[in-house]
Amino acid sequence: MHIKSLKISAIALVLSLSACGLTQEKVDETRTWSASKLYSEARDELASGNFEKAVSHFEKLESRYPFGTYAQQAQMEIAYAHYRQGDQPQALAAVERFIKLHPNHPNVDYMYYLRGLINFNDQLSFLNFLARQDPSERDSKATREAFESFKQLAQRFPDSKYTKDAIARMNYLVNAMAQYEVHVANYYLRRGAYLAAANRAQAAVTEYREAPAVEEALFIMVKAYDALNLPQLRDDAERVMRKNYPDSVYFSGGPKKSEPWWKFW
Repeated sequence: MHIKSLKISAIALVLSLSACGLTQEKVDETRTWSASKLYSEARDELASGNFEKAVSHFEKLESRYPFGTYAQQAQMEIAYAHYRQGDQPQALAAVERFIKLHPNHPNVDYMYYLRGLINFNDQLSFLNFLARQDPSERDSKATREAFESFKQLAQRFPDSKYTKDAIARMNYLVNAMAQYEVHVANYYLRRGAYLAAANRAQAAVTEYREAPAVEEALFIMVKAYDALNLPQLRDDAERVMRKNYPDSVYFSGGPKKSEPWWKFW
């Protein structure tokens, strides 16, 4: 009987300690923090690269103080933290939410800019395929979305401090989209799909007239139309090419191998 009592006491003690441990684990150290302290601590976590904890603090701030100025700032910081963490879907969702809730916020231009950056960085990952994948395996969705995001910023907020950089990135993206079309056209050309190659190259010439990639697109058109035995179209494409690029390297064997054009950024 004595042994049985000891066992029951031991079990009760273990359960008591476990419950105590669980209670301690559930204690939220931020429960008594003011809005300013929550924001300050969240910013420190963000600066230290502790993005998950930073997001947690910002979310608590927004939940506990929904009508203060800190709440709106917290929403912006949540979007940025997800962006820094590399969580594109969550970052974009946070940006869209902020724009929808606060379309007239003094800093909403930054959110348009951030949306562009999120897509832009995804687009840079997309460009990595150029060196090791067939172009037909990927599309340029991220590139176009990044371009549209920066375009909206430039149109809606021409005087924003972010607009100059957005325009520079737009120019870069235009050539990215043109270069993508050219790579796809080359892919078709190498595989003997000459009509598809000509059409894709024509799309690059029509849509991205000022892009450097247009030079190669015209050359692909010349080769594709020649392979299709369409001398008039071939001659037309060559005439346009010689007029706009009289010293083109494609007339003498093409450019030498070098680093991908996009690695300058």
